[in-house]
Amino acid sequence: MRLAGIDIGSRTIELVVLNERGIIDSRQVDSGFDPMARAKALLEGVEYDRIMATGYGRHLFELSFDAPTVTEIKAYAVGARALFPGVRTILDIGGQDSKAIAVNEAGKVTKFEMNDLCAAGTGKFLEIMAHALGYDLDEFGLEALKAKKDIQISNMCTVFAESEVTSLLAKGEDRQDIALGLHWSVARRSASMLKRVSVEGPIVFAGGVARNVCMQRLLEEALEKEIMVPEDPQMVGAYGAALLAGNT
Repeated sequence: MRLAGIDIGSRTIELVVLNERGIIDSRQVDSGFDPMARAKALLEGVEYDRIMATGYGRHLFELSFDAPTVTEIKAYAVGARALFPGVRTILDIGGQDSKAIAVNEAGKVTKFEMNDLCAAGTGKFLEIMAHALGYDLDEFGLEALKAKKDIQISNMCTVFAESEVTSLLAKGEDRQDIALGLHWSVARRSASMLKRVSVEGPIVFAGGVARNVCMQRLLEEALEKEIMVPEDPQMVGAYGAALLAGNT
């Protein structure tokens, strides 16, 4: 039996297809202005027996494809636990939201917290700040690691933070130092959210921002714990949804 999971996020859509041997297909596209059209194109030619949707667009997918859905919290908990059986805490920082999830020894979600009211502390925040400093998003974290000092960024609101970055540049501050300060602002915010939920046991860092090496290192420093990052951190939700599709 082929089981598929699709994670329809605000910025990207991920698809994972499983059979009894494991993952046999994984794909990703930008969500664009019409996520359902993008999801339909992503599924074109894909063979599956069951599919389950997660992510912010899951309800639209349910209406369009008559498919069951699961919350991102449960999908990420199941996906992370399948990849790292001992996981007890999961941090997901995506394009426009972030989530901290605690699970017990049996893998059941015991507590979670989400930041989905603004872009502060998300991938969108880092993307806007990277462009404000003239960096590509892929090089932003690497450049921040070259900083000689950490400049405190007082604003987490994206609009005000961008103005603060412009002001710091006008004062002659180094771009790499500002970049590190911006990364620290997200890392501290994320670490605080995790501490309110749990920092027990192994911690898995998932979502698009988990690709950022600087964020990985700063989170480990802020939490004083090792962070585990999946090989493809953006696929964790879709993987979890695919596993759960087998229970429908």
